[in-house]
Amino acid sequence: MNFKRVVITGIGALTPIGNTLQQYWEGLKNGKSGAAPIARFDATLFKTKFACELKGFDPTQFMDKKEARKIDPFVQYALVSVDEAVKHSGLPLDKIDPDRAGVIWGSGIGGLLTFQEEVKAFARGDGTPRFNPFFIPKMIPDLSAGHISIKYGFRGPNFATVSACASSTNSIYDAFTYLRLGKADVMITGGSEAAVCEAGVGGFNAMKALSERNDSAETASRPYDKDRDGFVLGEGAGALVLEEYEYAKARGAKIYGEILGGGMSADAYHITAPHPEGAGIIKVMEYALADAGISANEVDYINTHGTSTPLGDIGEIKAIQKVFGEHAYKMNISSTKSMTGHLLGAAGAIEAIACLMAINEGVVPPTINHFTDDDGLDPKLNLTFNKAQHRNVKIALSNTFGFGGHNASIIIRKFE
Repeated sequence: MNFKRVVITGIGALTPIGNTLQQYWEGLKNGKSGAAPIARFDATLFKTKFACELKGFDPTQFMDKKEARKIDPFVQYALVSVDEAVKHSGLPLDKIDPDRAGVIWGSGIGGLLTFQEEVKAFARGDGTPRFNPFFIPKMIPDLSAGHISIKYGFRGPNFATVSACASSTNSIYDAFTYLRLGKADVMITGGSEAAVCEAGVGGFNAMKALSERNDSAETASRPYDKDRDGFVLGEGAGALVLEEYEYAKARGAKIYGEILGGGMSADAYHITAPHPEGAGIIKVMEYALADAGISANEVDYINTHGTSTPLGDIGEIKAIQKVFGEHAYKMNISSTKSMTGHLLGAAGAIEAIACLMAINEGVVPPTINHFTDDDGLDPKLNLTFNKAQHRNVKIALSNTFGFGGHNASIIIRKFE
């Protein structure tokens, strides 16, 4: 079967280190940390008292107060990032066939804040079941895709992907697949997450997943450092406009990159721990390379899952060495979660954008907060510690892995 080419024509980002694409990219290049003491609620009694929250975000700058009250922050974030991506793409919305345009959007949790607040309100009451009529529509993870399609009138494929921290990589891969199969001309894709709330922080604390470095929040996310002690919770969204190449070419669109392929796999091992031999991670990268039709030695840069957990970081690096062999020493590898924190279901989207910007700008964003080498990691690998590095990046790979053993990878190439 002859697959169609799929290109990226629009980008939007709303992150803890910048509320626009350009701010986000400048933050990445400059090694900016988005971690700080939690401002949204009183975290005094929590084991972890910091997170990577959005800074200065006001939804009423983008929508009226009435609309903002009807949607959970994870939907607000989605709409804002998509608005930037659509404007960035220059899509002629009045000329698009709405039946050939779709939305696939990822979120690992959905409206966690809404769920928390509604249950708290019920618990404070007299037992009478009084719930907001928007409770369910605000909470369920597919509502971002629904709201986006309603706003733009897109009547093509429309659904949500939920695979924990792999969610938005899955959404990008699914959107890519619909386009290469000729099922659509335009797809909006990406992911959003808004889990920085009492339930989110408390829940991840109970799992012992979060860093507890409260005395040094800015340096707490330290992938591959010997003294890493867990991930830092983040929030935000990333959006991409994907188009079938001939369609984009015909309208004269500016093209920022091409998606070559991707992969998906499962560890089938444990609900939260990675497979001890990295079996699923090895497979997902092998699947992605095969799907893209490239060899391992063509990859210039890998944006890793790299969450700053003791087991996960080493497992991924060893899997990379297994798949890439000697070429692993010739690539740049970095974890941008060292700056943004872990955006859960939105991580894959903003990290695919980091790959895309690295390709367009010739700059590999760093892994910041490296202080002490981990004896379990090969010191000859270029993990792009602490400072961005200039490099001609032609092909980049982005990895994301989620609780439940979900693995997803996407490969992006410089447009030619």
